[in-house]
Amino acid sequence: MVNTRAHLRALENAMSLRFIGIDPNTGQGESPTVWVDESKGEVVIQGWKPDAETEAECARFQAPGHAVGIPDHEQVVRIPARMTSILREACDAAERAQLR
Repeated sequence: MVNTRAHLRALENAMSLRFIGIDPNTGQGESPTVWVDESKGEVVIQGWKPDAETEAECARFQAPGHAVGIPDHEQVVRIPARMTSILREACDAAERAQLR
């Protein structure tokens, strides 16, 4: 069995990402995770793949000035609401990285 936290720390070091947090209710095969790429000021999210209905609903949405659909180089992911504080922390860290 892989030690998830140790594995994530190793990935963080290899990919130059700063680990922010993981779903506190994580089990085997269930690990929504959030990192920050401080060099780019970006939040990196691993989440659950959405069901077809959710993905289709997202694809139908049209933001002003943007085409309908999900570009081939983008992906919709789902994360649990209980990770809101982790996302806030990641957003704050990414914003601080942009200000450097």
